[in-house]
Amino acid sequence: MTVIKQKDFEDSIASALQYISYYHSEDFILAMTKAYELEQSSPAKDAILQILTSSKLSAFGSRPICQDTGIVTVFIKQGMDTIWETSSTVEKMVNQGVRNAYTDKTNPLRASIVSDPLGKRSNTKDNTPAITHISLVEGNGIEVIVAAKGGGSENKAHLSMLNPSDSLIDHVLNTIPGMGAGWCPPGVLGIGVGGTADKAMLLAKESLMDSIDIQDLIKNGPHNKIEELRIELYEKVNNLGIGAQGLGGLTTVLDVKIKDYPTHAASLPVAIIPNCAANRHITFKLNGNGPAEFKPPNLDIWPKTLWKPKSEALRVNVDDLKKSDITKWKIGQTLLLSGKILTARDAAHKKIQDLISSGKTLPSGLNLFNRLLYYVGPVDAVGDEAVGPAGPTTATRMDKYTDLILNKCGVIGMIGKAERSREAIASIKKNKAAYLIAVGGAAFLVSKAIKSSRVIAFPELDMEAVHEFEVEDMPVTVAVDSSGLSIHEEGVAKWKNHIINKV
Repeated sequence: MTVIKQKDFEDSIASALQYISYYHSEDFILAMTKAYELEQSSPAKDAILQILTSSKLSAFGSRPICQDTGIVTVFIKQGMDTIWETSSTVEKMVNQGVRNAYTDKTNPLRASIVSDPLGKRSNTKDNTPAITHISLVEGNGIEVIVAAKGGGSENKAHLSMLNPSDSLIDHVLNTIPGMGAGWCPPGVLGIGVGGTADKAMLLAKESLMDSIDIQDLIKNGPHNKIEELRIELYEKVNNLGIGAQGLGGLTTVLDVKIKDYPTHAASLPVAIIPNCAANRHITFKLNGNGPAEFKPPNLDIWPKTLWKPKSEALRVNVDDLKKSDITKWKIGQTLLLSGKILTARDAAHKKIQDLISSGKTLPSGLNLFNRLLYYVGPVDAVGDEAVGPAGPTTATRMDKYTDLILNKCGVIGMIGKAERSREAIASIKKNKAAYLIAVGGAAFLVSKAIKSSRVIAFPELDMEAVHEFEVEDMPVTVAVDSSGLSIHEEGVAKWKNHIINKV
């Protein structure tokens, strides 16, 4: 009989979450490096190198890979011959481990979980509760998988109840383009097939916990139908030309995972869940001999080449920026921003809208006129940092506020990640503004360009408060220019056509 002590379990959960906050797994780094070496699209290649460079900085600096340190999911397989030395429940122990990890003062992780999701949406401040799945299996001890899933990729989860005769391949290929770039490709695509609706979603999430091995599978050849489908989907999804960050390119997915389960004769549930470029998960086992130990990955596997701005990048002083300057920017152009920019994301936009709608003034000191607005919720700073990792959040969520922010508030440019809606692009064009993107997944690298930070409005929103950042050579790419051209449309179309003609 194996006895698992409460403290050993809680300490293991906390250590696992700290570990995956700053270490990518070796299989991910090797897959991303291969994608970088093969990439021919200049914007996509640059984005992949930013992600790899930021990952290396995180590994050596023990700071989060992404500012969105995720919602925690834990899968537990408990042997039937195992007992717990505790008066608590497994879920409560998991949450205590999460609490300990996210409030660790040496590497605080961003608390993103809100309670009362249909009401006040109040931040729980310690990222609890986690999502816990428990299975009873044969044997002794427990096996635990800990994952931290970013909201951008989780928001792109998709469930469909297909007819039994429908094509899985066609369904996936029709779905992926509509997911946009908010999930921060390239990443891993998890697919669950069968069971019931809830089972299919669970299968898709579980599939993302497996190692990246598609290149070995291609080399050795498939041995069953599932493996055949994985290879076919891997090749066909990459042939869509979406590319890193949706900029157009050769690699959209690093791997495709599929898990299936028996289902009703009248049903074919299909779930699709992507993992973003953070790709945070780890497995450990406990057998009663103390907490789990986590060995750092081989720190020599990261590419020797580090990202640096290209000589043709345009340096922009945002403090002196005029609309006439913005009209000269073209999609795909790299800018290095210096000066003071403001931050705002979902909750801050909602507050601004409510104040304006009710005829009230904005908080003292919050002047949006002629400013750039960065969609970000940073990690708390430690040591001499001005701010913790501070990569972009998905801009699409702010689309409904775009005309208000540009037309009534006077903002002249926005910074985020992923594509914008047709309505948002129309407003950008009408107001002769611009939309810029920073690289999702390069949060620690981006934070190095932030030299100071202060909260200037809505401090009660915690990480969603409005900050003023002073930046120096912050790298961004023009995604929508003042004429309404979008790199997420033009780039993908270009590379899809390139791949088709080459094939």
